[in-house]
Amino acid sequence: MNATRYKIFVLLFLITSFSRIAQAQDTWSLEKCIDYAVKNNIQIKQTALNSELAKTNLTQSEVGLLPSVNANASNYYNFGKTIDQFTNTFATEQVRSDRYSIQGNVTLFNGLQSYNTIKQNQLNLKASIYDTKKMVNDISIYIASAYLQILFDMELLDITNQQLLLTKAQVDRTQKLVDAGSVAKGNLLNVQSQAATEELQVVTAQNNLDIAYLNLTQLLELKDVKGFKISRPALPDLLGTEMNETVESVYQIALANQPEIKSAEIKLQSAQKGISIARGSLSPNLSFGGSYGTGYSGASRRFVEAVPNGEQIIGITNLSHDFVSAPTFTSVFEKIPYKNQFKDNINKSLGFSLSVPIFNGFQVRSAISRAKINTENAQINLEAAQKQLFKSIQQSYADAQGALKKFSATQKSVAALQESFKYNEQRYNVGMLNPLEYSDAKTKLAKAESDLVQAKYDYVFKHNILNFYQGKPISF
Repeated sequence: MNATRYKIFVLLFLITSFSRIAQAQDTWSLEKCIDYAVKNNIQIKQTALNSELAKTNLTQSEVGLLPSVNANASNYYNFGKTIDQFTNTFATEQVRSDRYSIQGNVTLFNGLQSYNTIKQNQLNLKASIYDTKKMVNDISIYIASAYLQILFDMELLDITNQQLLLTKAQVDRTQKLVDAGSVAKGNLLNVQSQAATEELQVVTAQNNLDIAYLNLTQLLELKDVKGFKISRPALPDLLGTEMNETVESVYQIALANQPEIKSAEIKLQSAQKGISIARGSLSPNLSFGGSYGTGYSGASRRFVEAVPNGEQIIGITNLSHDFVSAPTFTSVFEKIPYKNQFKDNINKSLGFSLSVPIFNGFQVRSAISRAKINTENAQINLEAAQKQLFKSIQQSYADAQGALKKFSATQKSVAALQESFKYNEQRYNVGMLNPLEYSDAKTKLAKAESDLVQAKYDYVFKHNILNFYQGKPISF
């Protein structure tokens, strides 16, 4: 019997251990959440497709420098009077015509438009890659914010649970005092009312935590919240923490590495290339081409033989007046065989083509004007991106600094309120403090602890944003 109990105990222990291991493996760290979002987020996928499109455009512009070669084949049946393209004679019967050709053409000079187009597409590809990185950064920040919100709501839930446990202990203690006749029943009712209020606060805190989990799973594109848990890292101790960065130092580093700035700079260069492309249309266009072709015509015939078909009088002698006759012949023709025509009708051509723009309805001038406007717009977009980056850093720095100051002040307040609450709790236990005063002291402590948690998480997030602007990964 003891052996059986021992086996059951071992089995239960193993099941519990494996369950804990599985649960630990199922928890999501911040790094895992960000990596998963980068691979599965729809917005990132859409932005990445823009990079693929830019890559395709670049490839097309590069191979566009190669000669163009096209093969053509045609087959026609003509009914009625027409000039045959191979015999150059009128044909009235049904005529079949075939034509085959290969044509090639290569642009030798077009005002460097092809070269500048390649350079522009290279810049567009780089800009699209930075746009994708910008989207990854934005999603990473959203994930970090949602992740930190869960941690914050976890702490608040812990605080409300602790407060509820203290109040329930006071309910039990007050119940005993009421039963002993030491205090009035009104005291018990007041403490029970406080416990009911805090139970509602626990439910609210749990709901907030559930909503925070829902928000994160939606950002991760997960189908269900069920079974999703995040790991709970130990946040750094903020005691004695100081901010060594300045807004300007963070901004200068961010200018050199933030993808939105890189993208705006490259798009400006791309717009400048657009001006060169438009101006290239003012230059002559020189190309070299050639063709090789042959064909077949059903109207093409060749002589076979002359068949005698009698005699024909062609004159009279002067003296004897005798008739003079000559033999007559009928010419026999046959269609020239397909193989012979295919060889005999071969034609070749080589040549240069020069096109000089003289007047085209000011289309080139308009294209140049549009390219200049696009360049000015790209310059404004770059300046706007730089200003927005500075404002974001400035705001994050002010928020982090304010959160750190609030944390330091609230930490002192919590320490003082904890001592005050211990003293008031002792007075309440001996009947020297009424329930309302006890509840007020307890509520002040709970609010101060909540403010402390909020300031801590707010500082951790804002300071991580400052680190992120400096090219450092987000981590808690």
